[in-house]
Amino acid sequence: MTRILTYNVHRCVGTDRRLDVGRVAAVIVAESPDIVVLQEVDVGRARTGGVDQAHRLAQRLGMSSRFNAALKVEEELYGDAVLTALPERLIKAAPLPGDARMPRLEPRGALWVAIDVGDGVEVQVINTHLGLAPREQQIQAAALAGDQWLGAPARRDPLILLGDFNATSRTVAYRTLAAKLGDAHAVRAARQGRVATFPTAMPILRIDHAFVSQGIRVVRLAAAVSPLSRLASDHLPLVIDFELEP
Repeated sequence: MTRILTYNVHRCVGTDRRLDVGRVAAVIVAESPDIVVLQEVDVGRARTGGVDQAHRLAQRLGMSSRFNAALKVEEELYGDAVLTALPERLIKAAPLPGDARMPRLEPRGALWVAIDVGDGVEVQVINTHLGLAPREQQIQAAALAGDQWLGAPARRDPLILLGDFNATSRTVAYRTLAAKLGDAHAVRAARQGRVATFPTAMPILRIDHAFVSQGIRVVRLAAAVSPLSRLASDHLPLVIDFELEP
């Protein structure tokens, strides 16, 4: 069985407004994941002390990291990361389209990595963070569902698409992706009730999702709830245990 964790770390600034990379690392370590996908990661940004948060977290977890900068301000970067100690290779790191009518919206991107989970078997992982505006989300979800991502020649199952989609299951963006892949929340082996991850003080919204292809059996899906995780970020980590099917 393999464990993957998706976590919007809010640039490692907690709900108490304190910057603490170590606290975020401790939340992740407590869940013992094999693969970690992160959103809202700062690299070399003055606002968070110039730290490469992707590298710093990977060091603390004993993992290597891949980072995709969705936003670049001179030498300051902000985006998404995939961390693992397993053998991995980069397939693609690229921006997602925005809404041309709203050019000042924050840029978004996606990071696509193939990870060997044992015996030479690769699981493809796509990490993303969609925008806040519904029309923007629709455009980005359509791009992910299209021939540059899920329909690309490099796509191989088993595959997991996950991250912070800023979209509930009632939205067009969600339905676009759920038409291509199974929602891990819905297909898990044992139904355990609704799992919400935002906001940490009172999680009521299910906007962090994991979508899985055929060949993946979701054994468990849960939010990592603890006193520390309620402080470390404004999102709770979403943890998925899965097995590969023939």
